[in-house]
Amino acid sequence: MIEIVPYDPAWAAAFAELRSRLSGPLSGVASRIEHVGSTAVPGLAAKPVLDVTVVVDSVDHLPAVIRRLDPLGYRHLGGAGWDAFATPSGLPAHRLSVWAFDHPTLLSSLAYRDYLRTHPDTVRAYAELKYYLADRFRHDRATYAASKAAFIARIVSVTGNSRTPAAAT
Repeated sequence: MIEIVPYDPAWAAAFAELRSRLSGPLSGVASRIEHVGSTAVPGLAAKPVLDVTVVVDSVDHLPAVIRRLDPLGYRHLGGAGWDAFATPSGLPAHRLSVWAFDHPTLLSSLAYRDYLRTHPDTVRAYAELKYYLADRFRHDRATYAASKAAFIARIVSVTGNSRTPAAAT
């Protein structure tokens, strides 16, 4: 079921907690840890699941990331051009992914997030769309996501990027 909730300022603190938990073990292999997706945009309604992105300088660092996340309870799920991890219980609800710093989808995700952070009218319009679509497609995640695609693509095109963000929640 798709659940959209009003923005929660606690999301920023939850991300800070996760980043702190990950920073030590990923030191030397992660260049940075980013909060992306709707929960990273103040004022934006979202599914109450954080999108946490580990950025690496090269996909060659992925085996080290997998080894270092395993003792923390993260299970590698794989990916195509990026890698996803199942998250351990007992932590704030989140999805963890790993991207190379120059991957076009990562760059679009960051540009999309940054655009929304500076355009409150767009945030309001996007929140309204998300509530409407979640109500209409409550049990159809694929159609919900596909129905947001044109809105997201329009914003991404304004940022000068050409790829739609993967974690556009």
